[in-house]
Amino acid sequence: MAIEFTLNGRPVSLDVDADMPLLWAIREAAGLTGTKFGCGMAQCGACTVHIAGEPTRSCATPVGQVAGQAVTTIEGIDSPVAQAVQQAWQRLDVAQCGYCQSGQIMSAVALLTQNRRPSDADIDAAMQGNLCRCATYVRIRAAIHAAAQTIGG
Repeated sequence: MAIEFTLNGRPVSLDVDADMPLLWAIREAAGLTGTKFGCGMAQCGACTVHIAGEPTRSCATPVGQVAGQAVTTIEGIDSPVAQAVQQAWQRLDVAQCGYCQSGQIMSAVALLTQNRRPSDADIDAAMQGNLCRCATYVRIRAAIHAAAQTIGG
């Protein structure tokens, strides 16, 4: 049975099992590989996407749960907030290996969409569960603050 939802602003119908993790439906059935597999247990954040604007771990979300909803991946973010975050990431050279960065960016965009002037504590809370094996946390926090300044926070 096909699962229908909106993916990056476009309606999609994926003929996959409703219990398939959204991560694999996005990567395998929809062919969008920006969302990464990290741990498979919703503990690392590499697979973060937005469902109805909320950051969600796609590895632990059955695709059947998103039927009729809007899902946004790293390939689909294009708001002024997203642009500010991506520019700050590049300007501050946040990524080292880069593997976790799509999930980091998705969480940062969600934070700044809801809170344009986050404190360090706000950033820590929003980014909790997004692990970076290269430990670029200081640069991630600096990039979030820089993006906040760019968007007028």
